[in-house]
Amino acid sequence: MITIDKPNNNNFHNYKNQLINSKKYNKNEISFKAAPDIALDGITKIADLFIKSQENLSSTRFIQDTATNWAPKAIFARSKADFAEMSFLEFLESAIFYFASPILGEKLFRNKVFKNFIPSAIKDKVNEQIPKTVETIVQNNTLTDEVKKRAISTKAGIVLACTAIPVAEYTLSFAKNLFTLKTFKKSNFNNIANLDKSHKETEDKEQQERVERNSKKQLKKAAVISALGVVSGIGLALYGHKSEKLQNISKTILEPGKAVANAVSKAGVKSDKVKNTLSRFSLDFDSNNGKLALSKGQLALTAILGLFGYSKAAEDRGKLDVAEVWTRVPLVVFYTIFGGELFEKGFTKLLEKKNKFPDILKKNAQGKLDIPSRAQLPELAQKIAQAKNTSPAKELARLTKEKAFVTAVPYAFSLIFMGLTLSAITRLWTQYRYNHQQKENAKNNLDIFTFSQIVDTPQIYKEFEESVK
Repeated sequence: MITIDKPNNNNFHNYKNQLINSKKYNKNEISFKAAPDIALDGITKIADLFIKSQENLSSTRFIQDTATNWAPKAIFARSKADFAEMSFLEFLESAIFYFASPILGEKLFRNKVFKNFIPSAIKDKVNEQIPKTVETIVQNNTLTDEVKKRAISTKAGIVLACTAIPVAEYTLSFAKNLFTLKTFKKSNFNNIANLDKSHKETEDKEQQERVERNSKKQLKKAAVISALGVVSGIGLALYGHKSEKLQNISKTILEPGKAVANAVSKAGVKSDKVKNTLSRFSLDFDSNNGKLALSKGQLALTAILGLFGYSKAAEDRGKLDVAEVWTRVPLVVFYTIFGGELFEKGFTKLLEKKNKFPDILKKNAQGKLDIPSRAQLPELAQKIAQAKNTSPAKELARLTKEKAFVTAVPYAFSLIFMGLTLSAITRLWTQYRYNHQQKENAKNNLDIFTFSQIVDTPQIYKEFEESVK
């Protein structure tokens, strides 16, 4: 309970402050009551847990997405070696996507290494700007030029130091080749994928040596490139604020798309759409509550390099491995970068057009669909309940189910098509290629055998000799 003294000439200001504080308290109390913790049960509780897992970008999402990609392939695994190397790839790949940026970019380089290169007087100010965009930093008039320049060059230095992330994705396939060779003594893709059901395929020692040699070479190269990235990043953080040229290099590293757009503009291209599309490509980190997180641009670069790493490593193990990579991986890369978001946007627009779930699918001031997060649902349920004179618990249950549906359909598409269907088609298509290849080889061998018989037949040779005479 709050008590307020009666005002007089001596304590009027005290009375005024007490009154203001009481209003603040009451306002907070009302705000707290506006979005109570409403209990959920049954199917609604399961739907709520699913939504939370989708919005969680930490270990829960890592486990879920890894399982989504891993489980379908595990179902269609063709041998122990195939299962083991696929598991090796999926778990390490997910670790790169979900943990590499927060661990390397945020915890190690930003908070342990690079902050030591900034003078103590402005260390906190510069570090505070690191998760923000270049444009935001440049336009902040409360910052000194030194703080702005140090923040931009330090950001670029951290990105360079994290070169190990896309490099690791590229070399992961070579590490997988080495893992399979050392664990299962296999380097021939036909044997790993169990394409020859009669098990007549043998291992070629020369191929095994080539796989081991190339894999180790690529891993050593990756270590050197990663080390150079760290050294270059430290150099940029130390001296990038002192030179306008280094500042421009820093901005190009962070936002290469804008540099390309400017070059295209100077070359005479006048299309604003082209320039705007190019400008969006950025290698800067995203900000997750003020912490560095993997951005769309970083994801795109990492995924594309992964595709070429898959293909290059497959060359050592046979043509069918290369063919399987280019059948499946480009679709996965496209879906990883664009497909999931495009499908989700298309699906939500279709629902909005049909006036489905109007409380969940609302357009904001810019005309874009603004889907509330899980944390916003209780407050939204309270408002709807007051307007309709219904129960907040009932409205929250409805909103939770609707949001779960909107979230679940794109997720199901990813699981069924990109997971199960694509994995099944890829494996069947590879087996078909192998069988067709074997038939062609058998036919060629038969033709050679028949030709040899004809050439070596003494009678035919004798008749030919006599005809010449």
